[in-house]
Amino acid sequence: MTRLLIIRHGRTEWNRVERFRGRADIPLDEVGKKQAEATARRVAEWQLTTVYSSPLRRAMETAEALARPAGLEVKKLPDIIDIDYGQWQGLSPEEAEAKDAELYRKWLSSPHQVKFPGGESLAEVGDRAVSALGRLFAEHNKEAIALVSHKVVCQVMVLSLLGLELSNFWDVTQDVCAVNYFEVRGGIPAALLINDTCHLEGLS
Repeated sequence: MTRLLIIRHGRTEWNRVERFRGRADIPLDEVGKKQAEATARRVAEWQLTTVYSSPLRRAMETAEALARPAGLEVKKLPDIIDIDYGQWQGLSPEEAEAKDAELYRKWLSSPHQVKFPGGESLAEVGDRAVSALGRLFAEHNKEAIALVSHKVVCQVMVLSLLGLELSNFWDVTQDVCAVNYFEVRGGIPAALLINDTCHLEGLS
């Protein structure tokens, strides 16, 4: 059995004010750092053997907090980097709607049909992230591994593990430093936790 933790990074300034982050390399803010430490205490019970992270700074800082208590070195995994928002990167939702109202409405209603101008689609995110999951299951049998990534990528991976389509994208959510826990037996994943943020209570 492989124990898999999928974890979203902690808060950044662009989470606080809500902007399309994508490949912008933004660090955790002070609240995000506290969230990462709280998440590290939460996941310690699983006795992690390996921690993978998106190469972006906000994910790496979160992953390093998780790895530190176990004396692990974080492994960068480019396949779980955030979605490329292309021309939308850095925009607020209001600015994105003003730039292209039709595409913005489609993003809210049919996200699986959207390819961001100069960027990626959910299907492209799924191709790389879900492929990475398959490799990791084969490589880490009977281990406890954590993947630290981003909202869109975490949602896509969770959907895949639940056997749901990308059209269900908005039916799941991933809050900052949310923990998702799956046990994988014979290649078949079972969900035990989805979007768990109980460890963040009292943080501000």
